[in-house]
Amino acid sequence: MKRYSIFCTILLLVSLFGAKPGMTQGFNQNQASQTPNGGEANAGREKDANDSMLETTGMHMQPTTLSEEVEQHSLSGTDVEPLATPVPMLMTMKNNWMLMLHGVAFLNDVQQSGPRGADKLFSTNWIMFGAQRTLGTGTLTLRNMLSLEPATITGRFYPELFQQGETAFGRPIVDGQHPHNFLMEAAALYDFKLGEHALLSFYGGPVGDPALGPPAYPHRMSASEDPIAPLGHHLQDSTHIASDVLTGGITYRMVRLEASGFHGREPGENRWTIEQGAIDSWSTRFTMNPGQNWSGQYSFAHLTSPEVLQPNENIDRMTASIAYNLPLTEGNWASLLLWGRNKNQPSGLIWNSYLAESTLQFAKLNYLWGRIENVDRTNELLLKDMTEPANFVESVIGRVKAFTIGYDRDIKLVPRVATAVGGQVTLYGTPAALTTLYGAHPVGVLVFLRLRLVPREH
Repeated sequence: MKRYSIFCTILLLVSLFGAKPGMTQGFNQNQASQTPNGGEANAGREKDANDSMLETTGMHMQPTTLSEEVEQHSLSGTDVEPLATPVPMLMTMKNNWMLMLHGVAFLNDVQQSGPRGADKLFSTNWIMFGAQRTLGTGTLTLRNMLSLEPATITGRFYPELFQQGETAFGRPIVDGQHPHNFLMEAAALYDFKLGEHALLSFYGGPVGDPALGPPAYPHRMSASEDPIAPLGHHLQDSTHIASDVLTGGITYRMVRLEASGFHGREPGENRWTIEQGAIDSWSTRFTMNPGQNWSGQYSFAHLTSPEVLQPNENIDRMTASIAYNLPLTEGNWASLLLWGRNKNQPSGLIWNSYLAESTLQFAKLNYLWGRIENVDRTNELLLKDMTEPANFVESVIGRVKAFTIGYDRDIKLVPRVATAVGGQVTLYGTPAALTTLYGAHPVGVLVFLRLRLVPREH
C-alpha cells in the first residue's frame, strides 16, 4: 500500500512538472497590461505587455485594494488574505484568457507515541487550475481544484492524535484525518465594478467553498509548510469542500460582505464522487482588510445535517480570525489567530477551538513554523474502531492542547518546483479524562518531502 501511495503522489507531480516555461507569478485582472480590459485603443500596448510578461518570468504583482484581491481569486472560494501576502503560482496569457496554475504535494511519514500512537506513509496534495477573462462589463473566472488524496491516503484517513470528524467504513474517524475529495472545487466567478470603489461578485458551482471562516488550512500562507490538518478543522474551515454552493458578495473599499447557500452534508466516504443535494444550509461573512498587512473576518453559518451518523442534528458555527502578513527582504512572515465554535441543535452542546499559527520564510530558502491549538474534544474519541451506538449522545469531555514546531529548506532541483525536505514535532497535552487512553503527553513526529510550483525567480 505504501508503494501505491508513492505512485499516486508521483502521478500528481507529473502535472506539476508539466508547467509551461512561459508562466510567471501573479493573477490580477486589474493590471491593464495583462487583460483585455483596456479596450481597442490599448490593444497594441496589451499585446506588447503580454509578450513582455511571458518573457519576464517571476514578475510580482500585488493587489493594492481589497477589490483587486477579490478579483484575483487565487484562493479557494471567495477567500482573501492580507493584500501583502505572496501567492506562488504560474501564469500565462492565451488569446484573451489569463491561465493560472498552482499546487503543492507532500510525501509524509508520521510516527506517534502513546497507547494510541500510529505510523503511516502518505501524501497530502492539491493542484488548482484557473482561467480568467473579460466578459461583458465584468470579469469571468473559471476554477478547478483536484487532489489525489483518495489514492495517496490509504485506509481512508491518516493518523492524527485527538482528531475527530467524518467517517471511515461506517465508523467515526477517531485519531485520524480524512483525505480531501478528488474534486475539491469546480466553480465559476463573475465580478463587475459598481463605481470606483465597489465590486459586486457572484460565485457558484457543484463543488466549492462557501463564505465561512478564513482561507482553509491547505491554502493559507500561515499554514503553508504544515501538511497536517488542525485539530479544530471541523469547528473552523471544514466546509471548504461543499456541494451546490452559491455565493454573492459586495466589496466597498476595505470591507466585504458575503452570503452563501449550499448543501450542508459533509463529503461522503467515496472521495472520488460528487455527492450533491438540496441547498439547505447558509452562511454569511464580514471581511475587513484595513491595510496591506492585515485581514480579519467574522462568519456565521447554519449547517443542516452535516454528519452522516447524526442526520437529525444541525450545527450553528461561528468563526473569527485575524491574519497578518509581513513581506521581508528575503522572505515573508504570515500569522493567523482563529477561533471557531460549534453549537449542536437540538441538544445545545457547545464546543470551541482556538488556534495560533505562524510561518516565517527567511534567507529565501528556509521556513520555520509553529502552531498552537486549544480544542474541545467530545466523547466520540471513546469510539475508536467502534460503530456508533444507536443511543449515542455527544458531550464535551475535555480540552486538548497541541504545540507544533517545524522547519524545512528548499533545494533547487527542478525549475519552477520548490523542493524541500523538512519535519515537525507536535507535543500534546491530554485532558484528565483521556490520560489512560493516550498518556499524559504523547508526541507526534512527521518528516516530509515537499514540492510546490513557484515562478522562476524563487
